[in-house]
Amino acid sequence: MRLNHQPVSAADIRATHAVRKKEIQSRLSEFSAVWRSGSDERLWEELVFCIFTAGASARMGFTAVEAVRPLLAQGGRREMTRALRKAGAHRFPVERPGYIVVTRDYLREHCNLKLRRKLESFRDPIERRDWLAQEKRIKGLGYKESSHFLRNIGMRGYAILDKHVMSCLHDLQIVEIAKPPATRARYLEVEEKLKLFSRDLKIDFDELDLVLWSMKTGEVLK
Repeated sequence: MRLNHQPVSAADIRATHAVRKKEIQSRLSEFSAVWRSGSDERLWEELVFCIFTAGASARMGFTAVEAVRPLLAQGGRREMTRALRKAGAHRFPVERPGYIVVTRDYLREHCNLKLRRKLESFRDPIERRDWLAQEKRIKGLGYKESSHFLRNIGMRGYAILDKHVMSCLHDLQIVEIAKPPATRARYLEVEEKLKLFSRDLKIDFDELDLVLWSMKTGEVLK
């Protein structure tokens, strides 16, 4: 998809939010429904989606999950690689299955893949994301995709600071460079700036993240 390279202004954001507010709120409601009624298997699938999306795209994440869904519980990395190649579903058909299997083995050992119970055990939302982003045996997430996963399962207050959102923040002169944050400290710093900006605009923080993403991509996905 061709990206929108036009600079973004606060007026543009308000106008886009007004037009897409219902669609964005509907999408956020879908995310909330995952947490309300989703099984641990569904939460694991959403985590796998984010492993596939990192360094790729949301659409590639969708097609990759479809290709390997029957293998998510027990399948090996070679089986997943074959399924991805057969479907032409991902640009990293060898590496990402390896990430998934290592992560699954760790989560099975650590919490018996009871993701809901594990995520609920954190009182601090920052610590919850730190666990996902910093645990060495959870592969392929980092802070952006950990935030993406938590948002997609209905948890609020996490910014997905990908290249699209960072490009908007650069246009607005909120950040000096558009490159996504590479460290925890930088991620938290930019996230706080985005929260302050959302208050200034009087636009819900979680809605704003999707507004900015959609302004660069033309879509409201997940």
